[in-house]
Amino acid sequence: QVQLVESGGDLVQPGGSLRLSCAASGNFFSINDMAWYRQAPGKGRELVARISSTGNSNYADSVKGRFTIDRDNSKNTVYLQMNSLKPEDTAVYYCHAAIQPTSGVYAMVYWGKGTLVTVSS
Repeated sequence: QVQLVESGGDLVQPGGSLRLSCAASGNFFSINDMAWYRQAPGKGRELVARISSTGNSNYADSVKGRFTIDRDNSKNTVYLQMNSLKPEDTAVYYCHAAIQPTSGVYAMVYWGKGTLVTVSS
């Protein structure tokens, strides 16, 4: 069974940094796009950043220049480096991945359970 497990969420002061990690485990053929979403209290889930299997990435306007997404395909892991954090970045951050279970089969979407990031003084 495929699982995504996030880690790295914490309480940090405004202006601080955090690095989130998400590792995929289980039996599968390949991982296509990987992404980070977030959901702030009382708001809907929004895309933060996405990275393709070849390393092409895109970001929400609100995090451009502050956050960096990257991945280590040898470890089936995606990271989110978050710098210059603001109180409005407070949210549960979810890992998302499109994973191909076997060759020639459409990729399936998986979600992690989330990791809480709180930015507060």
